[in-house]
Order: sequence, then structure tokens, then C-alpha cells
Amino acid sequence: MRLLFLGDVVGRPGRQAVMERLPALRERWLLDCVVVNGENAAGGFGITEAICDEILAAGADAVTLGNHSFDQREALVFITRQTRLVRPANYPPGTPGRGAMLVEARGGARVLVVNVMGRLYMDALDDPFAAADRELDACPLGQVADAVIVDVHAEATSEKQAMGYHLDGRASLVVGTHTHVPTADARILPGGTAYLSDAGMCGDYESVLGMHRDEPVRRFLQKTPGARLEAATGEGTLCGIAVETDGRGLAVRAAPVRIGPHLQEAGPDWWE
Repeated sequence: MRLLFLGDVVGRPGRQAVMERLPALRERWLLDCVVVNGENAAGGFGITEAICDEILAAGADAVTLGNHSFDQREALVFITRQTRLVRPANYPPGTPGRGAMLVEARGGARVLVVNVMGRLYMDALDDPFAAADRELDACPLGQVADAVIVDVHAEATSEKQAMGYHLDGRASLVVGTHTHVPTADARILPGGTAYLSDAGMCGDYESVLGMHRDEPVRRFLQKTPGARLEAATGEGTLCGIAVETDGRGLAVRAAPVRIGPHLQEAGPDWWE
């Protein structure tokens, strides 16, 4: 199978990058399944129903979230009816929405999409490792799912790497989100799981993590309250990871994806 995961969509530049580039990539690379992290899509904070529908219409099969899942209060309501929107599975019991879903990919293949949130330097949620185990045990790779994608929304690279090795051989892809900076460690782990510490963001890289740079810089210099953070408005870059799996659902090839200004472009040349 051919899988594409795109990192955190930040504001209008990230949305435009997805809308303008994803439909062509889906056709050009003959993608079977696309997952997009959309937790910063609404001006950098959360997601609205209209934006979620736009991302899905552009070619995403599922949208994952993170610590900004419910910044837009309407998400508390529409997440219950939007079955392709996935929030971290380790939110407490009773939280609206779902932490995993089984996507029907191209050709009828089944892809399990799981979202968990880290605990180091973030809000203290339930154990993400136990949550991931629970979801993968309920829908094992090679038995129920033809591929498994796990979005680890976490601050610490150590926690993301530990999750990668913990799930090695049980997932097709374990990919980190949240820090908005693409890392250079895309690889396939010994058990056959593709791994990347952070997919980076889909957004304007002439910024501070997708936000207009003036206010973040001022905060570091002055350490005083100031203006609200606003999403940058320049041209967005698409960032993520492309993975090809074998008949067992394990990765045989993986490559970072970077399409747009400010960063060196990259992609899966084996699909060209």
C-alpha cells in the first residue's frame, strides 16, 4: 500500500497548501490512504467542522488532532458525528469523539488510524503506551487491519522514539507531530515499522512554528503579556512522510515529504 501522512496544518497557509497540492499528489502517487493532522488548522488553534470537511474533500481519509483538539468549542459537538476525525485515544473516558478508526482505503484495504498524545512537558493525560496497545490489540495488523498509522502528538523526541520501538512490527507507521519542525530521521525500524520523530507542519515556515514571528520574538525578549498569537500568512509548505508497505502491512520504503518554499524539497522518488 501507498500511505501519506501530513503534519500539523497551521492556519490558512497550511490549509491552502493541502487544498492546492494534495489532490494532485493523490493522483500522481496513486495513494491508497492519506492522513492529515489538523489540530492547528483554525488560525493555529483547533479545527472547525467546515475546515475538517475541506481537508477531507481535498483527499484526506482521516484527520488527527492533539492538545488543541477542543480549542474550537464546536469540536465538542461535531466530533461525535464526524467519524473520520480522530482525537488522542488517551483522553479520559467520556471525552467526545474517538481515538482510533478503521479507514476503508483505495481498493477496499483497511487502515487503522490511531492518535495518542504524549505526557512529557504536556497536559497529563492517560498513559499513551497503554492506549496505543489497547487500540492495536483490538485491531491487529495483518488480521483486521491491512495497515496501521499511529500519530504520536508529543513534545519530547524521546517519548516519540520509545513509542516507535514499542510498536515496532505492529504498526506500518509511527509518526510524531506537535513540534512543527520536520526531523531528519525518517527510517524503517528493525521490526518493519516506518518512523519519523516529527512530520513537521503544513504552514508558512517564515514564522515561529507557523505563527507570525513578531509576537513570539517579543515574548522571548520581554517576558511580558502581549498580543494574541496569530497564524503567519505567507505561502505554506507541505510536510510529512510517504510510506510503502508490503503484503504484511510493514514498511518497505519511507521518505520525508517537503513541498514548498523555505525548506529543501523532498519526496518519494520511487513513486515518480
